[in-house]
Amino acid sequence: MNRYAGLVSRSAAYVLDGLIVAVMAGAATLTFALVASVLGSQGRELAWMVLSTYVVFLPTIMALYCSAFWIVAGRTPGQAVFGLRVIGRDGRPPRLIAGLVRALLLAYLPVVALWLLFDRRHQGLHDKLARTSVVRSSPRGDEVPGGPHHAPSSGADHGSRGRVPTT
Repeated sequence: MNRYAGLVSRSAAYVLDGLIVAVMAGAATLTFALVASVLGSQGRELAWMVLSTYVVFLPTIMALYCSAFWIVAGRTPGQAVFGLRVIGRDGRPPRLIAGLVRALLLAYLPVVALWLLFDRRHQGLHDKLARTSVVRSSPRGDEVPGGPHHAPSSGADHGSRGRVPTT
């Protein structure tokens, strides 16, 4: 069974993460602007500069948010809502460089994700370069396909994988 995540679920998760980042960054920027307005004209000028750079830095904030969650947990909060997980070739969360490359490409060139429409494993160009895949997680939390958490295909494999057979 194909367990690779498609465009709709991945896009919905990314939009949800984008909303989370925009709200958090917007609240921080608004708080800074309110504090700066109390400081007088110099504070207002500084607040205006921060507000104008907000749009420029928002993709960077999104990239840092996504890469941090991918590296630490293998999924962002948006991906967790949709039951998705980012895995490397070894079935584990991406490492630092892979997570950053993937996140920066996706934040600044989201069109690279459209390649997943033509790829049998639903990998965008950012996935190809970072050597990652996005998979659906099973209810037990196993990442499928492949990886160290992949369920064995037969009962004979249980002992060879270090699992304790139950009686």
